[in-house]
Parts: sequence; structure tokens; C-alpha cells
Amino acid sequence: MIYDGHAYCIPDQKGDGGFENRGEFQRLLQYCMAHHFAPALRAKDRALGDSTALVDRSKPFSLDAVKEANFHAAGHGRFEWEMDGDVYFKQVMPPLITNMLYTADMLVAEMDYAGVDWSLLHRCPYLGISNDYIADCCKQYPDRLQGLAYVREWLITKDPEVAAKEVHRSIAELGLHGLHVLPHFASVYGVTYDWDSGPYRQFWDEVAKLGIPLFFTLIAHERKTVEGYLEQLRILTRWVERYPDVQVVLTHGFDWMRFLDGKKLSIPKEVYEAAPCDHPNFFVQFLPAVFLGKVYDYPMLEMKPTLEDMVRYMGIDRLLWGTDIPILMRYTTYLQSLDQIRLHCEDIFGVEGLDRVMGENMGGLMGLT
Repeated sequence: MIYDGHAYCIPDQKGDGGFENRGEFQRLLQYCMAHHFAPALRAKDRALGDSTALVDRSKPFSLDAVKEANFHAAGHGRFEWEMDGDVYFKQVMPPLITNMLYTADMLVAEMDYAGVDWSLLHRCPYLGISNDYIADCCKQYPDRLQGLAYVREWLITKDPEVAAKEVHRSIAELGLHGLHVLPHFASVYGVTYDWDSGPYRQFWDEVAKLGIPLFFTLIAHERKTVEGYLEQLRILTRWVERYPDVQVVLTHGFDWMRFLDGKKLSIPKEVYEAAPCDHPNFFVQFLPAVFLGKVYDYPMLEMKPTLEDMVRYMGIDRLLWGTDIPILMRYTTYLQSLDQIRLHCEDIFGVEGLDRVMGENMGGLMGLT
């Protein structure tokens, strides 16, 4: 079994994304694109620009920072805006995303070509929040796709009971298979609690009863420092200790870009010590191409020492391969993202280990094996 543990189906980025209205979604989308690591380029000559027209940098981590800039999803994976009479853009998705959406049909066609058996649909507010949309994608291909539920992090503290009921509905009625949580989005809407404390606790207590895996995406949003990132990992460790029977996945892997010095990637020991790496229900994904594809050329052999470290600290049975498709196709093909592990990392994982990290571990986590 080959199971891509991190994939997306994306609704029309020109629409409402499952929000109450289109304006709310487009405002969040503009904020997120302002902070996205893709370079801002001037359309007429591809000269390097910046995102200052999109947000007020004096109040960077708030939707109140969003400015009028004629921002819009333009097509072919690009988001455009105007500044000083010129058009600027970020190529956040690959050009094949012609109409700014990525359907279940498109994803499964790529899976068929690459020989991938299953994919798990992840969530991100700027890629749409509708649980019904993700459930519909899974229903189109019930033997190929599983999906994660999502609730808006900034609304959990306002009404944790309602938020927990939406998770329950998504699992029991829609047939989704886990929950994806991105804590840093709460701060964008002014929520200041640590995500394992205060009003969150009631929500977590209810979710923990559902017996589903939780997928956490951790970013040091307001404190963009190594210590800020380590603190997020320590919060996760406290969470895992409080709910030891819940299976927890750290999506994307560790914060690769934060620990990149030129072209040398070195994850310090402090990261593995801050994370709950010795807990049997803690898993880590590795998605090297989506972040490091602009740094390393295929097959990204520079990543191998880091993968060796992950095996040393985590073992093989709690490592999960994923891709971030379709986003990764800015840098590499879907088949290459598979082959860079399958063909070039057997010396790290071994033959049987490759089978586990490429699918068996995910299949077990998601109830398929």
C-alpha cells in the first residue's frame, strides 16, 4: 500500500471557500497570501517585489492589517494585486491549477499515474473550510480518499460546545476520519490563549472521546523565533501527555525552513527534545519537496541526513510520507515525490521500512490495515 498522508482538494479560490460570504474568505486569503513564503513578483518583468500593498506591516498578525489592493485569485495558480500602478503576483499553486480549484478527479488522476493507492485530504482555512465539500470529495472515491474534519480555531474559544458538535457531525454523519488543527490561525482573529488551555480545554475533552487521530500544524506565528517554535512543540507535548490515548500527527514534519543555513539543513537536538518523540501515539510526517524544492534539486539527497536523524529519534513506525499535492508541483512532479523516497532512501529505511513509511503506517493510523 502507498498512502499519501497529506493531499488537498481545493474549492474555487474565487468563491466563498465555505465561509458565510465571499468577502470574508477573500479577506483571509489576502492576509495569508501576504505572509506566504512564495516571492512577490511584478507581472510585467518578474522583478522581485514585496507584499506591503496587501497588509499593514505595523500590525502584521491581524485581519485588521488587510489593505485595499484589488487582490484576487487570477488563475493558473496565481494570486494578483496592484501596487503603484503595476500588477504583482505570487505563484502559490502550480500553473496547472488553471481555474483556481483542484478536484477529486484531478487528484485521483495523479494518484493513478504515480501508483498511489490512498490519499488523506488535509485542511487549511485559505484553501476552504467546508467539511461537506471534503466529505463529497471522499464520497466520489471512497476506496481512494479519506478526509479530515476542520473547525475554525478562532471560534472554538467562543463556543467550544458548538465546535465539538461540528467535529462529531463531520465524523458520525459525513464520514470524515480525523481532525486537522492549525492553532496559529486563532491569533489572526485576536484569540490569545495557548491552544491547550482556557476555553480550549472543554473542546479537547470532547474531541478526545471520539477516538479519531488529530493532525496539528504548528507555526511560531507571533514569535517567529526558534524559541517560539520550541514553545509550540512543548505545548503539543503537554497536550499529548494530557490525552495519551489520542493518536497525534505533526503535519509537514518539523519547521524545515527555520533550520536552513544556506543549503545546509540541520534540525537541532532541542527540537526532538521539545516534541513528544518518545510517545507511542505521536507521529511525524515528512513532506520535503513542498518547502525545500526551491532549495534542493530532485532527488534532494541533501535531506537524507535529516531523515536519518528522524529515524534515530522516532523510529520507522511513526514516520509518515506525504506530499502536499497539488502545491508541491511547483517544484517537482507527483511521481518524483514518490521516487525521491522509494528509489533514493532505501539505505535509510530498509526495504520493509520503506513499505511502512510509504503507506503501512498511515494505513494503520487511518484504520485501513
